[in-house]
Amino acid sequence: MENTKIQRINELARLAKERELTQEELNERDTLRKEYIAEWRKGAEQVLDNTYIQTPDGKKHKLQKKVK
Repeated sequence: MENTKIQRINELARLAKERELTQEELNERDTLRKEYIAEWRKGAEQVLDNTYIQTPDGKKHKLQKKVK
């Protein structure tokens, strides 16, 4: 995510503490938050995809996704 978008999220958070946000600002904040969370999840998933567990006997096993 671009640094300017993260700064805008923080700016809207500060504004929300000072005053009530307009409907346009609320919509912008929600859109930016959803984008941020989606990118964070994607990054976390990439880390977990490249994570291995080493057992005491020295074998390495790739993490498996949980079946829902």
